[in-house]
Formats: sequence, C-alpha cells, structure tokens
Amino acid sequence: MIEKLDSHLYILLTIVLTVYGQSVVKWQLNLVSMPQGGAAAKLWFAAGLLTNPWILSGFVSYFLAALCWMVALSRFEISYAYPFMSVSFVLVFLLGALLFKEPLTASKLTGMALIATGIVVLARG
Repeated sequence: MIEKLDSHLYILLTIVLTVYGQSVVKWQLNLVSMPQGGAAAKLWFAAGLLTNPWILSGFVSYFLAALCWMVALSRFEISYAYPFMSVSFVLVFLLGALLFKEPLTASKLTGMALIATGIVVLARG
C-alpha cells in the first residue's frame, strides 16, 4: 500500500511541476512583447528569455517533471499512468482563468468536464 502511494507521488509531482512550468512561463511571457522584425530578431529575443530566472525555473520544472514521469512509468502501465496527465490540462485551464483572466466559455467548461469524467472512468478501469 505504501509503495503504491509512493509511486503515485511521482505522478502527482509530474503534474504539479508541469503545471508550475506552464504557468510561470505564461506569466513571464505576458510581461514582454515579441519584437517586430524577422526570424533572427525573434530568435534572439527568445534566447534572451533564457536569462530570466522565472523562465529558467519553468524549464527546470519541466526537466524535473520528466524525471518524475520516468520513475512513474517504471512503476505503472502507461495506460494507467497517462490519463492522470489530463489533470494538468484541467489545472492549467483553471489557473489560466484565475491568474490570467482567460475567458471561461461554456464549450471550454464542457470540455474540461469531459476530461475530468474521462480521468475518473480510466482510473477505475
């Protein structure tokens, strides 16, 4: 029982770290604007973002999430573990509405309800 709980912790960490990474990168990108110009200017701009500590923390978070995901996959069948990743879609959606004032439309809410229902169905199967 404890080992299974410990194994689920890696799935949870993957979700939390992924959601953090998505949210912090979006937050920081909302604070800057893409420069006008060609691809080279945009590439230099994007490279310059790598000096932003918040952006870097998001990338570190993605990397740590990948490590946690590898451990989770070593302990569960992918058909069991992968549906839990849908939780990150729901959390990012909710954080987008709360933190970034993104609109909550009926179709988005319906989609999120379907994802949540699917997670429950798959977890029981």
